[in-house]
Amino acid sequence: MGSDKILSPLLYLSLFSEFIAAYYGNRKISGHSQGMNLPGQPVQLQILLDHVNMVIFAGGLDNGILQVSISKPQEAYWDIVWTGNGTTGIKGDLDRLHGTTFEVIVQTPEQIEISFIRKWNASLEGKVVPLNIDKRYVMLRGSSGFYTYSIYEHLQCWPEFDLIIPGSPSNLERTYLLANRFNYMAISDKRQRSMPLPDDRIPPRGQPLAYPEAVLLVHPIEPEYKGEVDDKYAYSCESRNLNVHGWISTDQSVGFWQITPSNEFRSGGPLKQFLGSHVGPTCLTVLHSTHYTGAVMIIKIGANEPWKKVYGPIFTYLNSAPNGSCTVSLWEDAKLQTQNEVTNWPYAFPASEDFPKSHQRGCVKGRLLVRDGITNFLASGAYVGLAIPGDVGSWQIESKIIMLLLGYQFWTQADTDGSFLIEDARPGAYNLYGWVPGFIGEYKLDTPINILAGSDINVGDLVYSPPRNGPTIWEIGIADRTAAEFYIPDPNPNYINKLYLDFDKFRQYGLWERYTELYPNQDLVFVVGTGDYSKDWFFAQVRVNNPNGTLPLFTTGMIGKDNTIARHGIHGVYRLFTVNVPGAQLLLGNNTFFLTLKANTSSFQGLMYDYIRFDCPDIY
Repeated sequence: MGSDKILSPLLYLSLFSEFIAAYYGNRKISGHSQGMNLPGQPVQLQILLDHVNMVIFAGGLDNGILQVSISKPQEAYWDIVWTGNGTTGIKGDLDRLHGTTFEVIVQTPEQIEISFIRKWNASLEGKVVPLNIDKRYVMLRGSSGFYTYSIYEHLQCWPEFDLIIPGSPSNLERTYLLANRFNYMAISDKRQRSMPLPDDRIPPRGQPLAYPEAVLLVHPIEPEYKGEVDDKYAYSCESRNLNVHGWISTDQSVGFWQITPSNEFRSGGPLKQFLGSHVGPTCLTVLHSTHYTGAVMIIKIGANEPWKKVYGPIFTYLNSAPNGSCTVSLWEDAKLQTQNEVTNWPYAFPASEDFPKSHQRGCVKGRLLVRDGITNFLASGAYVGLAIPGDVGSWQIESKIIMLLLGYQFWTQADTDGSFLIEDARPGAYNLYGWVPGFIGEYKLDTPINILAGSDINVGDLVYSPPRNGPTIWEIGIADRTAAEFYIPDPNPNYINKLYLDFDKFRQYGLWERYTELYPNQDLVFVVGTGDYSKDWFFAQVRVNNPNGTLPLFTTGMIGKDNTIARHGIHGVYRLFTVNVPGAQLLLGNNTFFLTLKANTSSFQGLMYDYIRFDCPDIY
């Protein structure tokens, strides 16, 4: 080999379990870290007996930049959980969605797009989910990564089923060697850290706690993690903040990232919480789930009901930097790449006609104002979105396409004056919904909005009048759809996650037990006027002290079942209740209101309050 030939070593990554692998040229980039953006380098497709390679070369085979190798026809590790006709519960059966046929969709120097397909027929009933599956993989010229998207279709003559959790997990590697390399996880600017190894969770190194996901690390391989609790739910994230997350190999200065430029295919709105990255190292893109919402989010497909949905595209991005570079540089570069992907959404490259391009979509703009009693406000920072027509708040739990057109949501955040612009919405009929931080309830425009290709709809000034029965006598909390402003205790020092010692303490394990320690004999008593809700109002109500009390003035009925407290969430599904208090039941002087859980079956079941307010009768 000539001395003038420069070789770039290849770092092996196993993505999507054992079925897909990527090879990434560990090029040194002076000054800062970035992905391999090489506009002049075409993408090539190599079709072999048992797998296919999508490759970007720079200067020949020996100087490879990026290679994605996918076995065929089974290809990658996507999965869904589903239940068939007559099945109860939400556990369901796991289907890996392995393809049975392979097809090249696009093959040019600019783009490779390949498809792994599984067609359903009656002979498969009860064995696999009754869906046609089309999973696409795309690589573009000069791109430092690859795109994936999937199309699920249920034809009208097929049997019913429930779709619980479709996902696209990226299990970077199951071997100790690579797990030891990808050791640093990043979810946000503050939520990033070195992580324990999967072996640390297995006895005798790990001790299971109240539920299988939570494990106390008693004898971890790296002593620094001893005494910590590892729980994947401690790293969940709201949809609005889950555009990018991933892992870094600090030894190799290589990053692996999942970038989701749009959440249009996810149900539940911008506050819906999803799993992302956690110990494995695992890097998930959960497309739909019941987490933090409960069984109401199960997609129920009826017999003879057509259904179709496109999930993605999602970008798997790889970047590198000179060895010894600051870990933060790879994270910062991943954020810049995310901004680029968001700017380019909706992508022009997907070959499927089921993914509409920008010119096939429409936009809605306007301004939201608030009239609270006799006072007018600008709806600064309001969240405004398009979702399937329904009742106020129904967008939190809607999960299904109707008439093959809907099932997608499009959200934006208003400017300081309440102006909003929702761009690139798919064609269909929607309601426009919105809520404003600081005000209870939410707005809904009753007139449906019909989006067509090229639509540019201006709804003008919209006025939201939040519920009010008169001037406020007293209030507890902040109407912001979380319980974060209330008192969150320090965790038991025997069960901590070091990442959350100074912020997001609600993500610590076992806080429900601290409530019992603070109030061993009776529930807390909050005195309006002298109490401080940041110190005196526990963020979650998790026990019942008087289940045999008198009949209540008001009851919510059965709600919840979303495991938000155990999963370290600070909110579940938002619900607003108005309780009419007869004046005859009020006394001169002090009055006492009892807020009681009617029943619970475990120590970490309960509820969280966003905001409580007492109005006097209307005297406007």
